[in-house]
Amino acid sequence: MSTGSWDCHAHLFGPYDRFPLAADRSYTPPEAVASQYLSLLSRLGLSNGVLVHPSAYGDDFSLLFQALSRYENLRGVIVVRPGTLATLEGLRDQGIRAARFSHRSGAAANFAGSASFDDLLALAPALAAAGLHAELWTDCKALPDIASRLRELPVQVVIDHMGGFDVAAGVDHPGFRCLLALLEAGRATVKLCAYRNLLGTDDFERGRPFHEAMLKANPDGLVWGSDWPHLRVTPAPDTAQLLDALKRWTPDASLLHKILVSNPQALYA
Repeated sequence: MSTGSWDCHAHLFGPYDRFPLAADRSYTPPEAVASQYLSLLSRLGLSNGVLVHPSAYGDDFSLLFQALSRYENLRGVIVVRPGTLATLEGLRDQGIRAARFSHRSGAAANFAGSASFDDLLALAPALAAAGLHAELWTDCKALPDIASRLRELPVQVVIDHMGGFDVAAGVDHPGFRCLLALLEAGRATVKLCAYRNLLGTDDFERGRPFHEAMLKANPDGLVWGSDWPHLRVTPAPDTAQLLDALKRWTPDASLLHKILVSNPQALYA
């Protein structure tokens, strides 16, 4: 793999004797510590990683900031609501590149400790002033209702997990076409992380048409995320196999370089 390649989505948990979880949380995962993640990056042949602050830590960012201060090849995505921090200024100097928000369809889909789409609307000017972008965990059912407001934001928006596409609905589903339109217009970057959308199928290759549609829409707006340690998925996938699927589905070496190197470099370096 090329020097400068990136995994753009991972989480850390623990050690819990030093970094306990928030009392008010939606899940309790096993420990997944920084040394394990660095070993994974080495095994995958990747140089850099992006740590996304988990909602299970609430407003306690100590684990995230400790990891960013210790490892120069890591960057961070924080979770903030209006009033969480006195200011967003200076976060870039600590390795933070974005703030994450959740707007998912379904009851209890947005975890305790997450920040909402309304929080994103309120904080977008401050994010822009601080040199940060926004990351959004949403899905193709919820996306059409907010797409027009996403287009008007003063910050770049990175959409997680390939927009939560519905594999059964297919690539012509209006919600997925909405995602493609945002991607094509340069109003959204998408993290290529297909497996969560394929948990109900025994054929992983059913995700390939969605990947190929995104490549066709705008290869300059795509990055890859492992989603390690694969929270609340049993059995957890082999991260190396997920990266192999990306390579198999992106046979053009120049496009693969964009996804793994140049596109994430522009967002996170």
